[in-house]
Amino acid sequence: MKAIDRRVLMKGGLAAAALIGPAGRVFGETSSLSDLGASLVSSPEATIYLAREIVTIDPVRPSASAVAVVNGRILAVGSLNDVRLILGDQPHRVDDRFGDKVIIPGFIAQHDHPVLAALTMSSEILSIEDWVLPSGTVRAVKDKRDFIERLTKASNALSGPDEPLVSWGYHPAFYGPLTREDLDAVSSERPILVWARSCHEMILNSAALAAGGVTRAVVDGFDETSRKQSDLDQGRFWEQGLFAVLPRIAFLVATPERLRAGLELSRDYMHAKGITFGNEPGGILSKPVQDGVNAVFSSPDMPFRWSFIVDAKSLVAAHDDEAEVIARSEALASWYGGMTSLAPRQAKLFSDGAIYSQLMQVREPYLDDHHGEWMMDKALFDRAFRIYWDAGYQLHVHVNGDAGLDRVLDALEANLRRNPRYDHRTVIVHFAVSAFEQVQRIRNLGAIVSGNPYYVRALADQYSVVGLGPERADAMVRLGDLSRAGIRWSLHSDMPMAPADPLFLMWCAVNRVTASGRVAAPDQRISAEEALRGVTIEAAYSLKMEDEIGSLAPGKRANMTILDRNPLAVNPMEIRDIAVWGTVMEGRVLPGSKGERHASKVPADGGGAAPAFERAALQHALKVVHAHL
Repeated sequence: MKAIDRRVLMKGGLAAAALIGPAGRVFGETSSLSDLGASLVSSPEATIYLAREIVTIDPVRPSASAVAVVNGRILAVGSLNDVRLILGDQPHRVDDRFGDKVIIPGFIAQHDHPVLAALTMSSEILSIEDWVLPSGTVRAVKDKRDFIERLTKASNALSGPDEPLVSWGYHPAFYGPLTREDLDAVSSERPILVWARSCHEMILNSAALAAGGVTRAVVDGFDETSRKQSDLDQGRFWEQGLFAVLPRIAFLVATPERLRAGLELSRDYMHAKGITFGNEPGGILSKPVQDGVNAVFSSPDMPFRWSFIVDAKSLVAAHDDEAEVIARSEALASWYGGMTSLAPRQAKLFSDGAIYSQLMQVREPYLDDHHGEWMMDKALFDRAFRIYWDAGYQLHVHVNGDAGLDRVLDALEANLRRNPRYDHRTVIVHFAVSAFEQVQRIRNLGAIVSGNPYYVRALADQYSVVGLGPERADAMVRLGDLSRAGIRWSLHSDMPMAPADPLFLMWCAVNRVTASGRVAAPDQRISAEEALRGVTIEAAYSLKMEDEIGSLAPGKRANMTILDRNPLAVNPMEIRDIAVWGTVMEGRVLPGSKGERHASKVPADGGGAAPAFERAALQHALKVVHAHL
């Protein structure tokens, strides 16, 4: 073994040497480096990956050209010579397949919804934005005529005349109203269901209504609110009307076959975007549906791990006994295995309504004087916050309006004063509309933020005219103010509310370019480095996993995303155009998916009343949707 300068060893990989068990123990017990070298001979073989450049997000060594991996963990990072010095006599091989690529820490999908994503992605996607799928790019719909033409083409491509056609993505605010009559013109025989882009309404043709047995008598039997939110003549059902009709149409939308195909497509989609770890906040509370998700997401061949956060809102509403709430929360861990897990001691709560339907609670009135909604009654919200706070849980709170944020910060402050906790990391999730002075309060209370920068891209133009006005619309997701205040923040997509594409999220946050091409609130733009941290180490921090993932440093999981260019070196407007080669997931080299799966081709089985699985799957998806209404 070559002599190694002690300072080089300490700087480059002392922590790494301690990782490998027996060698780490020997290092503390041997009297010389030669003795240490002898101990490494029997160590497992390491792989050294070379790259044109490695962006580590590690302040100790920000950039490198080689990373050594053993047993799914990073052993050393640096130049090839540095890494080889650290390895010494340990068996290793050099893999130079990424010699012309850029390696960055594996992307983290901090907040996404796999069941809802599966059901939408397994539909015929005809939406307001492009969707770049493994099987190709689905271009945005131009107008209603384009939608009808493409829907007709999709219908004609199906095999049997009775095979249902489910489409997702139509937005009446962009294309105008869509009716039962419009869909009957596409086909009077085939059941057609159009799930709106917001996911909170569906339009059915006559064949779909007949297949589900949805008659005038059935609709008249709904409760008053559901009747008001149903229009049988137009085939339109929204909000509570959609929940009411759900049992009769679920078999057309949410069969086990369709869910599995959609999960596979979502898996391939997120893998193609470079994701190596993901999370659903507000996890599934139906064991059969979770088992269906596990059939795909728990599989050993999954290209990324996935965790679920407890749905605190539902559990607190269902149980009066506080001890039972926590016991039920912890018992959920047994539902997962393999590549899925329960995020330890983390829970999801809801403050106000959503950005897409402008139902967030705001301090100043909307331009048209409509009112926002609360997702939880204050008494239930305060009770849930207290129960999980006292149990030591980290809380992730859905909030979109500045008045909604006031409720969250008031609850946080009250609980901090009553029962002080260090490093609670309460997460402000979405962070659409906020006031400048609330930023300082977030910092003072020790909260962090998970923002969705896509809101600016998709909604700032429209909301400048409708609802919010230009000042509030342009200042949505004020990441610049967070950075200047020293508040830690991350980025998320809320898939399918936005594409689960970390490079695109970075692009949105860095540029703040709206759909019309203008820049909204230039002072809220952030740097490319901050944006990259937002989908790597800060996303890991928001999940209390920064010691495991999020940067490339000795001891962490060997999760890496492989790019053709460095997002910190390109023109900011080119970040979203960077190609993803694939990932290294805990040492497994996984080229990006190039699958040709077309999940909307998967037939739906059954008929009549929906089986429990189908009903529960769609129920969970719509519950997720309800949080975004």
